[in-house]
Amino acid sequence: MDAFGYLSVLLSIVLGLAITQILQGFRGLVLTRATIRSYWPCVVWAVLLLVIDVQSWWAMYGLRNHEGWSFLAFAVVLIQTVVLYMLAGLVFPDIDNDHPVDLRAHYYDHARWFFVLAVSAGAISIAKDLVINGGWPSPANLGSQLVFMATCAIGAFTRNENYHRFLALFTAFAFSAYTALLFAHLQ
Repeated sequence: MDAFGYLSVLLSIVLGLAITQILQGFRGLVLTRATIRSYWPCVVWAVLLLVIDVQSWWAMYGLRNHEGWSFLAFAVVLIQTVVLYMLAGLVFPDIDNDHPVDLRAHYYDHARWFFVLAVSAGAISIAKDLVINGGWPSPANLGSQLVFMATCAIGAFTRNENYHRFLALFTAFAFSAYTALLFAHLQ
C-alpha cells in the first residue's frame, strides 16, 4: 500500500462519520416529523454539508500523487476533515422522540460556532495548499474560499434572519458553481 492509500483510510473514516451524522439527522427529522418545527436554512445547510463532505472526499483523490508526506501535511488534511465532521455534528440537533425539536432555535443557538468552524474550514483549505503544494491555491479557488470565509464570518456575528436565509441559498449556489468549475472531474 502506498502512503496516500494508507493515510486516506483515516480521512475516509472521518468523512464517513460526518456523512453518517447528517444522514442520521435527516432520519431523525423523518421519524419525529410530527413534533418538529422546521427551519429551511438548517435543512439547506445539512444538504450542502452532505455535498461538501462528498466533494472533499472526491477532491482528496488529487492528493494520491503527492510524495514525501510529512506529519504536518497529513495533519492539515486531517484537521480539515475533523472540522467538516464538527460542522456535520452541529447542523442538526440530537433528536429525541420525547421532546419537540425547534430547528430555528437550534440554528441560532449554534450559529456562531457553526460559522466560525466554516470560516476555519476555508482557512484550513488554503493552508492545505500552502503546506502540500508549497503555494497558494489557484486564483479561482482562492477567491471562492475568501468569499465563503467572508460571508460565513458575517453569519457568525449576525442574527439577522434575512442574511442567514440569503447565506444558505447563496452558499448552495456558489458551492455548486465552485464544484462544477473546479472539481467536475477527478484529477
